[in-house]
Amino acid sequence: MTIKILADSACDLSEIHYKTYDIEMVPLTVHLDGQEYKDNIDIKPKEVYDVMREGKNPKTSQVSPQTFKTIFTSYAETNQPLVYLALSSELSGTYQTAKMIEQEVKETYPEAELHVVDTKCASIGYGLVILRAAQLAKEGAGSEEIIDTALYHSGHMEHIFTVDDLEYLYRGGRVSKTAAFVGSFLKIKPILHVEDGQLVPLEKIRGSKKLLNRMLDIMAERGIDFSNQTIGISHGDDLEKAQKIANMIKEKFDTKEVLIEMVGSTIGAHVGPGTLAIFFLNDNYK
Repeated sequence: MTIKILADSACDLSEIHYKTYDIEMVPLTVHLDGQEYKDNIDIKPKEVYDVMREGKNPKTSQVSPQTFKTIFTSYAETNQPLVYLALSSELSGTYQTAKMIEQEVKETYPEAELHVVDTKCASIGYGLVILRAAQLAKEGAGSEEIIDTALYHSGHMEHIFTVDDLEYLYRGGRVSKTAAFVGSFLKIKPILHVEDGQLVPLEKIRGSKKLLNRMLDIMAERGIDFSNQTIGISHGDDLEKAQKIANMIKEKFDTKEVLIEMVGSTIGAHVGPGTLAIFFLNDNYK
């Protein structure tokens, strides 16, 4: 029986990806003006960025235990194998909740083939892991091969990104108030990456002109074999900047395939409009 792949909305893939590869998506929740919205179903990222530009401060929350229980039970009852590849456990409690419900459902259905995996990735870095797993599932691969390959890709996935305004990272507890103020005042642009699932500052660049070139330099230092992998780019409602760096990547690295998507509401609410991120493997494509 074909393995079903489950992702959450923080993978930032588009509807066409879910349909093409038969991926099921479970949404996280966006809280805004006293209302709750299912990420990428009831509210779209553009709406979130627009209200952030107006000064509003949307919040997000993880997938509920009951949602996971309903999904996992439905697959257990029909003996349908399921692999849930989750957003980094360092950025959300969603993985831990799913793991708890997996064990609970298996008490009732001990033979259920349910697997919950922490990708330690986010946004399109996470999305690229999902796509590779879904490709294997469509080809008829078993759960062990899918999980092993997903863990390889997630373990070698680089996340290099910058934000337009440090204030949003301050609100999310990622930088101090002083750093946010000084950074904005001096027009300092931070470059960050993801290390073992956590957001970690990497460098500070003064002036946006140097920023994109430095991001490509870091890509060259850390990556490998760019012509044989899909490079991911996600942006906080700034498609023009995303397309610009995509063209620079293609010219510099002879990259053939680049996937550009908007940073979704879940991550976007914490990093803000103008965010730009690139994702690539630091080892050979598997």
